[in-house]
Amino acid sequence: MVDDGRSVDPEEALQNKVVGLYFSAGWCSPCRDFTPVLCDFYTELLEETEPPAPFEVVFISSDHSAEEMVGYMRAMHGDWLALPFHDPYKHDLKKKYNITAIPKLVIVKQTGEVITDKGRKQIRDKGLSCFRNWLEDN
Repeated sequence: MVDDGRSVDPEEALQNKVVGLYFSAGWCSPCRDFTPVLCDFYTELLEETEPPAPFEVVFISSDHSAEEMVGYMRAMHGDWLALPFHDPYKHDLKKKYNITAIPKLVIVKQTGEVITDKGRKQIRDKGLSCFRNWLEDN
């Protein structure tokens, strides 16, 4: 995984956290609509709560090129992690979590077990309160 171009150890970065797997792309209009909402949600949880909430987002790109992915991340994303564009694991993740359309935000435990595959809807409908529910299910 990468964080602003630097490789990070996923086990360490995601330890004891609820993880949002964000399947998205810059060419996707609904993705561009939701990304700022997710960015605000992420910022509030991590920067405006004490201690920071145990939450991390991992972006899994459906962009057409690595350049498009980087451009989308720089323009719209929060300070979250991303799977490298050419990482073959992204296809395994799409299959495992049955991703047939984007944007999709799958909320998982550290083990990969799904808490909800409706993260996007829950954030839009409930805001920060949905995170407490995810923690209870973690």
